[in-house]
Amino acid sequence: MPSPREACILGTDELRDAFLLDELFLTGEIDFVYTDLDRAVIGSAIPTTQPLALGNDDALKADFFCQRRELGVLNFGSAGRITVDGVEFEMAAHDCLYIGRGSQEISFTSENADEPAVFYLVSYPAHCTHPTTKASRADANRVELGTRDEANERTIFQYIHQNGIQSCQLVMGFTEFQPGSLWNTMPCHTHDRRSEVYCYFDVPAAHRVLHMMGEPQETRPLWVADRQVVLSPAWSIHCGCGTASYRFCWAMGGENQAFTDMDRVEISELR
Repeated sequence: MPSPREACILGTDELRDAFLLDELFLTGEIDFVYTDLDRAVIGSAIPTTQPLALGNDDALKADFFCQRRELGVLNFGSAGRITVDGVEFEMAAHDCLYIGRGSQEISFTSENADEPAVFYLVSYPAHCTHPTTKASRADANRVELGTRDEANERTIFQYIHQNGIQSCQLVMGFTEFQPGSLWNTMPCHTHDRRSEVYCYFDVPAAHRVLHMMGEPQETRPLWVADRQVVLSPAWSIHCGCGTASYRFCWAMGGENQAFTDMDRVEISELR
């Protein structure tokens, strides 16, 4: 991750290379990126005709992926299944699964290869173990925020959080908008005590989300397409506005799990 000082002098391509994962979702494959942003691992699994087994990587220096890690999964696509150490979890669209530290055999399956499940995965190191737990869209804690006048009327679906699925440090959920609202997380904020990962999904092919990042008085834009991921360091704001309707999955890791632990930035202070 570039520092704030370095981010100030990056050109467009350099900024995108440093903070945007733009080719993560590959049909028929599992793909991962290991970052130095709180040692987060960001990935995807899109199974088609055959199940996809979650293997290991030398970068982890572990016997299996979740030996010292926890994993959150959100399904962006059609129906599928996740099998964890022999236990199957049916996964409809927008269902979430938390996979606890110590889980060894993990695989992903689609019900229909022509309309596959699209599993988005976020993993952080874990120093304690919590049980593997599923939550459906109906199970999520819903928080209504924003106003129509400010074009940010939205519903936050909280899955992995202090009062929901328990975890070591991972916090995860997604946000969707009421008709006509396009601004997310506005007024914006920073998280000095944790980093955040944004994955935009259900963005129409011809449209984009204008994601704003950087220090509050030194902001930078990223134009983001469907299923692209922005890495947001603790010092950076994160907010965006779409040219059409969209959803985004947010995931956080760091020092604490309080959803409201943020440092608000007034709109008038942005530069």
